[in-house]
Amino acid sequence: MLNDGFHEVPKGKLAMIVTHLEMRARADTRPVPNPDKVEIHPIENITVDEYLDLYRRIGENWLWFSRLNMNEIELSQIIDDPKVVFFTLMKNGVKHALLELDFRKSGECELVFFGLTKELIGSGTGRYLMNHAIDVAWSHDITRFHVHTCTIDSPTALNFYIRSGFTAIHRQVEIADDPRISNGWDTSIAPQVPIIQP
Repeated sequence: MLNDGFHEVPKGKLAMIVTHLEMRARADTRPVPNPDKVEIHPIENITVDEYLDLYRRIGENWLWFSRLNMNEIELSQIIDDPKVVFFTLMKNGVKHALLELDFRKSGECELVFFGLTKELIGSGTGRYLMNHAIDVAWSHDITRFHVHTCTIDSPTALNFYIRSGFTAIHRQVEIADDPRISNGWDTSIAPQVPIIQP
């Protein structure tokens, strides 16, 4: 248990406040028109390479790294599991979103990843995709729909989830290697999160 006050974070590491949220009954959704030239599509039989390409295009500027730290076998076991489903937003034949829903735990659905490419951010498509996520999750026999987000993700993410009907239930502090250092990423990625070199 952490005591009150400041705590040193080792150089080369990231410190994130993670907020866990849940929805215990289907939230009411306000109708959103289909954004111009954007369509929701399921992603079926996605390969590891295809998944990681989409994951990077959407999450790189928010320092999404968890999937990139998995080996191919671990990641394949997730994306090939029939109880894990994926959707995207297609525009002009290109995937511009990642919605990943995990039904592997009985009675629950985890919203594992939810993100848009920078081309769609601010266009209203996030609400359109979230409505779909809620519809899909609660079309299954669940009593809990849950998600977590952290302070290095989009600054609008937490309030977006709350406005969507999720309730914050607890927080954690996560410490992890900064992937720009540990994985040799381009150091210009995510300039909103300063690098503290070891």
